[in-house]
Amino acid sequence: MEFNQIETRIEEIKNNEIRCHKNGLDCMSISLEAEVPEALFVGMKDFIRINEQWDQSKLISSAIANFLFQNGSEDRAVTEKYLNDVFNLSGQ
Repeated sequence: MEFNQIETRIEEIKNNEIRCHKNGLDCMSISLEAEVPEALFVGMKDFIRINEQWDQSKLISSAIANFLFQNGSEDRAVTEKYLNDVFNLSGQ
């Protein structure tokens, strides 16, 4: 999927007002497709196998929030996701 297709899909979702309320914040789920190095994929699968409370979606969401937070994102939802994951407050 090209970047402009992702932007278009995000706008479609926003326009359709598909929202959920989780922890008092608006949440949307968007499917992503990405190629990752095999070593990362194997590491992810091993981690998920050992840690049953995690799944692929939760791990990727956590990794993205971690990256964004550590690189200066000031979005409240990103910060909350990051802190919940760091302190395991996400209701595992």
